[in-house]
Amino acid sequence: MTMTDGSPDVRIAVLDDHHRVSTDLADWASLGDDVEVVAHERHIADRDALVATLADFDVVALMRERTPFPADVIDRLPRLRLLLTSGMANASIDLEVAGRAGVTVCGTPGALTPMIEHTWALVFGVLRDLPRLDAAIRQGRWQEGTRLGVELNGSRLGLLGLGRSGGAIATQAQAFGAEVVAWSQNLTDERAAEVGAVRVTKDELFATSDVLVIALKLSERTQGLVGVDELGRMKPTARLVNASRGPIVDEAALVDALREGRIAGAGIDVFDDEPLAPDHPLLALDNVVLTPHMGYVTRDQYERFYPGMVEDVAAYRAGEPIRVLNADWLQDAGEG
Repeated sequence: MTMTDGSPDVRIAVLDDHHRVSTDLADWASLGDDVEVVAHERHIADRDALVATLADFDVVALMRERTPFPADVIDRLPRLRLLLTSGMANASIDLEVAGRAGVTVCGTPGALTPMIEHTWALVFGVLRDLPRLDAAIRQGRWQEGTRLGVELNGSRLGLLGLGRSGGAIATQAQAFGAEVVAWSQNLTDERAAEVGAVRVTKDELFATSDVLVIALKLSERTQGLVGVDELGRMKPTARLVNASRGPIVDEAALVDALREGRIAGAGIDVFDDEPLAPDHPLLALDNVVLTPHMGYVTRDQYERFYPGMVEDVAAYRAGEPIRVLNADWLQDAGEG
């Protein structure tokens, strides 16, 4: 069913479909022939352009925090009624403003497994210098100009945060023979022992870890938590790995520490501003492994996200929205 002028009753915009898979991995047609789905492959960074693009849509589907939805976007989209996000939390949506504007926000099923596995890819990528080895062999250089790898077995892996993701990484790290220590503001000895880790002070975490993994959610209390002082305590042989959120680490301080050799390397999937600018100083460093915020990007995960969005739309249209997010829910959803 469509309106009398032939236009669809409901228009859905799917944003940041960089891999062009949103329409293949979910049955949007099941919503009916009165629903139009438009997938946008390219990221729309300019807010005025974003508002202009979305002005005629009733539903907007977001892929994680790739496109922020602050107040000045929500307030300028009077037609918007339903906002979807992959996963069950999205710090880039102003949920209070959405609620006041009558916009329902719904999440989808998701799993931590992809991010945890990607974290390990970064750990071993930076320990064994995999990008440089790959580049060397493609250039005809057999072991020339490459660094010696470092073993995780027998090393100390430090976790900044020991929630669900940190706990899983702690358990897996022991299978590789690593000693695991952890710190967060609310961490207890009992929680650390549950996953085979030892709770240490923040100072000891940074001063003694051979590999330091960020495993915290971004919040007011974690933004900038890893700064000049924390990086300055790390050993010159240590590596830092961040597949959580960029602003947890002072990016400029990290660049300086890497450039000056005050830490040996880093594996980074997340950044202050995304996409990463082509002239970003991290791109000029050869002791970092960089990936473009791909921690959650797997076919399996997208087969949870996109069908979940279809379920959300169907439930909303039936008058019984599911997986509804609001400001109170988000406040209780933190991870230590």
